[in-house]
Amino acid sequence: MNFLAHYFLSPEDDQIALGNFIADAVKGKEFEKYNDKIKNGILLHREIDNYTDKHLVFRRSTQILNSKYKKYSGVIIDIYYDHFLAKNWKDYSKTDLVDFVSQAYKILIKNYFILPKKIKRILPFMIAQNWLVGYANLNDLQRVFNGMARRTTFDSGMENAIFDLKNNYTTFENDFREFFPDLIEFCKNQIISPKN
Repeated sequence: MNFLAHYFLSPEDDQIALGNFIADAVKGKEFEKYNDKIKNGILLHREIDNYTDKHLVFRRSTQILNSKYKKYSGVIIDIYYDHFLAKNWKDYSKTDLVDFVSQAYKILIKNYFILPKKIKRILPFMIAQNWLVGYANLNDLQRVFNGMARRTTFDSGMENAIFDLKNNYTTFENDFREFFPDLIEFCKNQIISPKN
């Protein structure tokens, strides 16, 4: 899953949500430098990724893209699934998406000085271009894929991923709708009681 889903899947605790959000930029045992709640969020993120990568529906989605995008197939599906979460947000949350994302940005800004360098670097662009709300529309999603394609070390072709989404839109949306309730249920059972 990508940024929006990870934040959404966090318990109602700002520090755990922060850890879940930043976890991709925290490698190995670097998480140990954070407080217990942020650590728990980072570990939750890793559990979500592990569960997602092994889930049969997610793997079914990635198989559609494997021959074209190889190791980036899972990354692309993560973003597709964030698109479907944003687009169908009212099916999963009573809080308005704009309000939810605005609160997330406030927490990230408040904790800016402890963010990993990678998150510090992308956060101004994320907020200015409102990535998390923008996932709901295909034009903004194209910009996300363009940016990712520029950051890869070789020609990943990710700038073309929007066309594969359009060509298989119903299939990917059905996969997301089948998968996401399983992931929500999984996360309910993964919440570690933070130490005080």
